[in-house]
Amino acid sequence: MGKRANGEGTVYRRKDGRWTASITIGQGRRKYLYFATQKEAIKAIREINNLKDQGVILASKDQTVAFFLETWLQDTAQPRLRPRTYIRYQHMIQRQIIPAIGNVKLQQLSPQHLQRLYNGELHKGYAPQTVKHVHRLLHRALHDALRWGLVVRNVCDAVDAPRVPRREMQVLNAEQARHFLCMAQGDPLEALYVLALTTGMRQGELLGLKWADLSSDMKKLQVRRTVARIGRLGFVVDEPKTVKSRRNIYLTDIAVDTLKLHRIHQHEQRLQMGAAWNDQDWVFCNQLGNPLEASNIMRRSFKPLLQKAGLPMIRFHDLRHSAATLLLTMDIHPKIVQELLGHSTITMTLDTYSHVLPSLQAQAVTRLNGLFTISTSRH
Repeated sequence: MGKRANGEGTVYRRKDGRWTASITIGQGRRKYLYFATQKEAIKAIREINNLKDQGVILASKDQTVAFFLETWLQDTAQPRLRPRTYIRYQHMIQRQIIPAIGNVKLQQLSPQHLQRLYNGELHKGYAPQTVKHVHRLLHRALHDALRWGLVVRNVCDAVDAPRVPRREMQVLNAEQARHFLCMAQGDPLEALYVLALTTGMRQGELLGLKWADLSSDMKKLQVRRTVARIGRLGFVVDEPKTVKSRRNIYLTDIAVDTLKLHRIHQHEQRLQMGAAWNDQDWVFCNQLGNPLEASNIMRRSFKPLLQKAGLPMIRFHDLRHSAATLLLTMDIHPKIVQELLGHSTITMTLDTYSHVLPSLQAQAVTRLNGLFTISTSRH
């Protein structure tokens, strides 16, 4: 990249091998940023010029945290984020970060500001995991600010995010799983629970399922979207979590049978509601055809069923863990389990369900004993 028009910036290589991005940031002052590669330096020049075109005054010492975060979210982060993540970022910035540190000058932001923010959110009753999400958002935004020369360091590096206690996974064994499905027979959401335990689908994937995603014989489905309600923002339809999460799943006979029965009941409900029915093709919906809310499922159906069955008060997500654990204990290859769950890598599957491995190792030793058994008599 040669010499550019005045104010556009230049990139050149230093004697030590690093690349310098030099750009005018206002009032004739130049900013020098250093990178390992020419590609990184050119990218920084382009990003800074885009910010200048958008009206962000890089040299201004009056730029506040609020101004920076709102501009960063809208112009830089949004194109890179899933819709659901963007909405959550927007919520955290407006409801948690700006009220606490929005008026602080970006260049004066200190680790102490962040520590007080985190402590304050925890004191308000926010879960450590929620506050950790705030920390990750700020770290990501300030990483860009550092690359653009807006700050001299990322103060998030000097602050520890709240420690999130590891929650022990609770799973249903085979007998408990059968008992749960037996108790769910006749429940309006029986098909939801059958799919959860036989496919390991995430709750958002189940609630995002449409009839068009199922084959004509209902023996196979496609995971193509998720649905979740985000506070006052309402229901958000989003892409699956990862590329691997977009997958095809073959269904068990019990799943096929319960889905067919579920469709008949839904059709009857649709006829009963008439013009009030909102036809969006959801497999699982409320009495008006609208998406189901996860909190309502827990309160009105899932927890009462667990209580009725005399089972532990597990989370809905634990049905996914139960499905994976049951498959692994049935000697289903971990690669198949990974594909069924939509994990990005098989390492993620093995790490998540490492509690199953000791029993599988014991089974392997038993089989090896049988394979290599030799006569105890020696000649």
